[in-house]
Amino acid sequence: MVTQAPPALDTVRPVATPEGVELELRLAGPVSRAYAWVVDFILRLVVLFIAWLILLPLGGIGAGALLIVAFLLEWLVPAACEVWFEGATPGKKLLALQVVHDDGTPVAWGPALVRNLLRAVDFLPLFYGIGLISVLVNRDFKRLGDLVAGTVVVYCETAQRHAGVPAADPQPPAIPLTLAESRAVVALAERVATLTPERAAELAEIPRALVGEARERAALAQILQLANHLIGRRAS
Repeated sequence: MVTQAPPALDTVRPVATPEGVELELRLAGPVSRAYAWVVDFILRLVVLFIAWLILLPLGGIGAGALLIVAFLLEWLVPAACEVWFEGATPGKKLLALQVVHDDGTPVAWGPALVRNLLRAVDFLPLFYGIGLISVLVNRDFKRLGDLVAGTVVVYCETAQRHAGVPAADPQPPAIPLTLAESRAVVALAERVATLTPERAAELAEIPRALVGEARERAALAQILQLANHLIGRRAS
């Protein structure tokens, strides 16, 4: 008998990286994305109005230039903002949203152009009707442009994750780690401040494959170095 997966209780989606680290992406729903679109739309109208005032005296040449400006504002500028400004147009920046690839990496030019050009399809038949339906029926809140481009819109993390891991010079593991093992190492490092030095050193000696013959403080130091590597902290 086929069982259905339980419905999601939140919008957090885990993404496993090739290094064995699990990232959490908090997906943005249709309401916040609609607010961001309204902000961007108003800004485009303001810029277009200013361009119209400047180009109006130029007659036919000015009208042609105004069409070019409108095209750039509608289709290319949003993609450029998403590539150059950490996946965010001004509206998304105001709402603390950003566009990323499905694996959480920064969006590149190709996907950014695809998702923005396909807004023409998402807009059909009126006021993003197709796009809204797609967002509502897709568990990752993807409109058609996101489905084709392989992107998602997520909330930016305002707090530093893994801030509880004591700083140490990062060192990669001597052996490949599974996702569960990586999470266990990081969890231990985050708990060090809540443990006595003796208990922390005792726990650090348990994964012999990682710490080798190191004992007590030396073993703990290796665990902290490994945890700093797993969370992506750079050497000082």
